[in-house]
Amino acid sequence: MATKRDYYEVLGVSKSASQDEIKSAFRKLAKKYHPDISKEENAEEKFKEVQEAYSVLSDENKRKQYDQFGHAAFQGGASGNPYGGGFGGGGFGFDPSDLGDIFDDLFGGGFGFGGSRSSRRSQARRGGDTLIHQTLSFEEAIFGCEKDFDLDIVEECEECHGKGGFGEHDCSRCHGSGTITQEQRTILGSFVTKTTCPNCEGTGKTYEKVCSHCKGKGRVKNHKTITVSVPSGINNGERLRLVGKGQAGLNGGPNGDLYIEFQVKEHEFFDREGDDIYLDVPITMVEAVLGCKKEVPTVYGNITINIPSGCDSGTKQRIKGKGIKNASTRRTGDMYVIYQVQTPKKLSRDQKKLFESLAKTDFKDADIDRFERFTKRNDK
Repeated sequence: MATKRDYYEVLGVSKSASQDEIKSAFRKLAKKYHPDISKEENAEEKFKEVQEAYSVLSDENKRKQYDQFGHAAFQGGASGNPYGGGFGGGGFGFDPSDLGDIFDDLFGGGFGFGGSRSSRRSQARRGGDTLIHQTLSFEEAIFGCEKDFDLDIVEECEECHGKGGFGEHDCSRCHGSGTITQEQRTILGSFVTKTTCPNCEGTGKTYEKVCSHCKGKGRVKNHKTITVSVPSGINNGERLRLVGKGQAGLNGGPNGDLYIEFQVKEHEFFDREGDDIYLDVPITMVEAVLGCKKEVPTVYGNITINIPSGCDSGTKQRIKGKGIKNASTRRTGDMYVIYQVQTPKKLSRDQKKLFESLAKTDFKDADIDRFERFTKRNDK
């Protein structure tokens, strides 16, 4: 299978290119490779490559996903992007008719690309996707929770059911075609052009009464509160996809999807790496030397662990199964306790005498002996 080229390379723009630069580059390449007028070799394949690149880079949300995950962002179930969908798979699906207005500008109102403008206006089209951001506490992300989200969403008008009016009729001017045909005579001959009907705006339909609720648009913006079940184990920057909860479709088309991107607050003591949890545990010098039993916190409550004698600062101990239970991966992580030996800053007179007597003791520690032998050799 051929490797896909980088979308920025396909359009010949830099990764910092503005939307105007991307659109301009697309216009030039689309006209160059359009199979109906291009004589370039493999024009059709190049044209498809150009339109796919533009469909991603012209959309801010898709572009962000592509910059983060590359082509894997649009392959269903791709690692690193568990909530993403593929082209045509209902996630960030590509609809060629979205490019119709550009081709009308390039080739004229009657030039064919995915049907005439009137057919595009009247055909069912999928609604746009919506992205919102939500902050979770450390505990909410680990255990999952029910969360209420307030958002403004474009929905189908309930009064006219998305029609925009009542008493539907074929347009009297274009007779339901959505276009006006005109013939122009010039010294080069006669030319027939088709333009969008101004009476019905290309829909081919008019109404006896315009819907007052949506003012003829068929869609209205509503403020809604939705309750979402956040799965356990959600991580910082991950997204949850709610199918059909995005913007309303046009002309009976399906709704887009709603994406919720999560930001997880840091915890005062626990650190997270994937599904594992790390905890620094301070211990005294006596506990480190003699070993002991010590109560330590976990996200599930306190437990008692055995600290081995002779424990060095930075020693890491694994506590199996005390990490995060991830609902998406169905994996339970572990917890790692990292001991930090604390050196006392203030000593009583008796304590100081005790340490002075200990300093005279030869512990025969292998590391200390080896280091002292090296120091003596280095001094010669």
